[in-house]
Amino acid sequence: MTDLIGANPAFLLKAAMTVPATFSFDAPGDAARAAELRRVKMLATLVLAGTLALFVIAKALLHLHSAFGFVAAFAEAATIGGLADWYAVVALFRRPLGLPIPHTAIIQSNQQRIADKLGEFIEVHFLEAAPVEAKLRQIDFGSFIADWLRDRKRSADLARFTLRLLPEAFTATETSGLMAFISRRITTQLQSIDLAPLAAGTLRAFVQEGRHKGLLDDILRVVHQSLTQPETMAMVREKIRSELPTLLRLYRADKYLVNKIVASASAFFEEVRANPSHPFRDEFDRMVLSFVDRLGSDRSYADRIDGLKRDLLARPELADLARNIWSNARSFIERSASGETHVLHQHLTGMFVKAGEALAADSELRAEINQGLVVVLRSFIADQKSGVSSFIADQVKAWDMRQLISLIEINIGRDLQYIRFNGSLIGGLAGLALYTAEVLLRLL
Repeated sequence: MTDLIGANPAFLLKAAMTVPATFSFDAPGDAARAAELRRVKMLATLVLAGTLALFVIAKALLHLHSAFGFVAAFAEAATIGGLADWYAVVALFRRPLGLPIPHTAIIQSNQQRIADKLGEFIEVHFLEAAPVEAKLRQIDFGSFIADWLRDRKRSADLARFTLRLLPEAFTATETSGLMAFISRRITTQLQSIDLAPLAAGTLRAFVQEGRHKGLLDDILRVVHQSLTQPETMAMVREKIRSELPTLLRLYRADKYLVNKIVASASAFFEEVRANPSHPFRDEFDRMVLSFVDRLGSDRSYADRIDGLKRDLLARPELADLARNIWSNARSFIERSASGETHVLHQHLTGMFVKAGEALAADSELRAEINQGLVVVLRSFIADQKSGVSSFIADQVKAWDMRQLISLIEINIGRDLQYIRFNGSLIGGLAGLALYTAEVLLRLL
């Protein structure tokens, strides 16, 4: 019996899975099972007492007729069989009659070994990689996530839960020094960027797309509008007037020159704007491309841009801007978490619902999610199964075995008591057969 339990703890596993941390007998049907167990115990005891009484009576009447010998043989063997099976059933759970008989109270005496074997059994057979992976692959995690998110109430609850966590996340980020670390990392990354090649590549793509042509038209239009402004013409005229000899100023040559300059410039600008193939446009293209090439290859340009970048990153206004953005974001999050505004909650809810709908429509993404979760969970279970084994063993070792045995006995004791009935019956028939054989041998 001891070897049977130690080698095959599946029975104890089922019992352990139904045992709460604090044992109680309030589960549905426990009271009825306990009453049925008491009834069957009483019947088995009455059968044992009956066979013993029948043996005594048959022995007493043996002198009246030889048939009572057969009755006595049956009753004697039935009594012995019933007693033997009573001892076996009781010895499984406790010490018969409280006597310190060796190899009794088997479950209690082997609690430590049963605990270790049970943990080992779970680790080796239940948490083996192949069956765990096979079971995980039967679960459609992607569809479950999609259906869960598509439920607007659940998505709203998830959005509300997320909003409750965000203010604490902001606080933790500030108090833990993570914000300063992130700022330093961002600044370091920005300082390590070589802007010259990046700017050159961006401008080259700008030119290849022909977008610089529109820029030229805008420049020409702005310059033309500026030249025709009275204020601009007055400044140009004053400049020319200061450079002209006194004699020419008397004949107001400055006004004539200003008008001619403006008229010539305006005509030139209009000519360039109206003619897409004007030579000036080709010259402008060459000028821009030349600048792009120099920007990507000339170290002096790179040094100037790098210096401008360092000066910009060192500006206190940039740090103030970052702090203001962070403060405003935190304030908005806090107001959203408190329910003062529902804008962010509605957006998050809608985002989760749309994510669920998109996931439900994308079978490839669901397959990737399922595969990814199988890999992650399989690896997690493989890494933790030894810990699960130890946890189960420790829990079983900490159980109050008297309570556990009472619980096991309530659930399976009724079937064990029928062993006593079978023992009395089989023992009695065996005793009757042996007595019959003895009588036949005497007659021979």
